[in-house]
Amino acid sequence: MTEKLIDLFEYTHHYNREIINFISENISKIDDKTIALINHTLNAQQIWNSRILGSEPFEVWQINPFENLIEINHQNFIKSLDIVQNFDLDTRIGYRNSRGTKFENSIFEMLFHAINHSTYHRGQINSLLKQNDLQPLLTDYIFYKR
Repeated sequence: MTEKLIDLFEYTHHYNREIINFISENISKIDDKTIALINHTLNAQQIWNSRILGSEPFEVWQINPFENLIEINHQNFIKSLDIVQNFDLDTRIGYRNSRGTKFENSIFEMLFHAINHSTYHRGQINSLLKQNDLQPLLTDYIFYKR
């Protein structure tokens, strides 16, 4: 299971970076919703890592300086790999969501959600790129593996 999660985080890291680079190269055609979504995508992974690690989380919809997004993505990747390699994935962790409601999930569930959440929002970003007359990026997992 560890190897599969590492592979999925490598995929997530790769395509988050590709999206950030594409946005940077086409910034004049990028709308505020796209910027908000890439930030939210990165923030969410940071939040899930923080819940597991017991560190300070980002705000769900905070807008980070654009020049920091590559580094935030990289730090998310490093921390997620650390968790995968050094924590018992069956351990259940209690946390509060952004509305303050208490929940408890296994580390595996939290990590898998972070991966799935990133994929979902990259799809939304691609829809916005198309609406702004930009060619969406092929970010499907199968393309990554080819």
